Amino acid sequence: NKQQHTNKGNNLQVSRDHQVTLRYPSPPSWAPSEGGVPFGSLHGRSPSSLGSALRPPSHKVPPDPRLLFRRRQILVLSPSFRRFLLRRSALRALGPRRPRLPDALGQVLCSLGGWLSLYISFCRLNKHRSYEWNCRLVTFTHGVLSIGLSAYIGFVDGPWPFTHPGSPNTPLQVHVLCLTLGYFIFDLGWCVYFQSEGALMLAHHTLSILGIIMALVLGESGTEVNAVLFGSEITNPLLQMRWFLRETGHYHSFTGDVVDFLFVALFTGVRIGVGARLLFCEMVSPKPKGFVKVGGVAMYAVSWCFMFSIWRFAWRKSIKKYHAWRSRRREERQLKRNGHLKTR
Repeated sequence: NKQQHTNKGNNLQVSRDHQVTLRYPSPPSWAPSEGGVPFGSLHGRSPSSLGSALRPPSHKVPPDPRLLFRRRQILVLSPSFRRFLLRRSALRALGPRRPRLPDALGQVLCSLGGWLSLYISFCRLNKHRSYEWNCRLVTFTHGVLSIGLSAYIGFVDGPWPFTHPGSPNTPLQVHVLCLTLGYFIFDLGWCVYFQSEGALMLAHHTLSILGIIMALVLGESGTEVNAVLFGSEITNPLLQMRWFLRETGHYHSFTGDVVDFLFVALFTGVRIGVGARLLFCEMVSPKPKGFVKVGGVAMYAVSWCFMFSIWRFAWRKSIKKYHAWRSRRREERQLKRNGHLKTR
């Protein structure tokens, strides 16, 4: 057992334990060593660590060192390309890029021009109607469009505003915010010029404009601003329908009662109920900025001011409907007693 046999043709050596160790041929002249480590060592590992005849490696046939060297040469990247990849990975780690302010400003100006053009078109088509009629048509159009877009962002595209407040803005959120900002600038200018709204509505429009600008400048918190937009605009089409019904003389009907009921129910449930939950998530989250939270509190306070006025209106209308129903029932009973009411 202590004798050694040499097979020069196969370059194999048998040890005294009868273990055959695989040796690689000497590296070629075109394969230099890397970092002082010989080529055949494969990153500093000796060939014996790859296996032996009694303890073979995981693969039966050891790889050809020439092929390994060629693959490593292919994977060698230039320094400039490696710097490009490192820079790209660092940008991805930082999250989505903030949109450039000139791009957002251009979108806002295009939105403002679009809403103004739509208003001028309505004025030319409805020459027999008032300016407020045409402005409310624009408001109705914006309400329907913003409800659909904000609902898609919140429920489909994401992120969910109750779990991810203060997250970076997505490109779709930026587009919707720019579209809405152009409308609010148009509507605020119209209300100031014609002096058709009170101080509460002007404060609502001003806070909305400041909130959207803040989200665009910061590049974050567009998630909760979009949710506030959805809650604020979900009752807007019903509000405009009430005004149109009143102008056309169809408000005191069953359709008017249904519109009023849906308006009060949606405002109370979504803007006050769901809005309170959203404000709570905004306040307890550490991500949003402090002034963003202050803006959320201000918007919720404005919603409560509107809520008091709506409840007062709903109470008065309910009392009026109740008294009208009682007087009608009293007249029917009197007619029935006197025999003037025929029943079958």
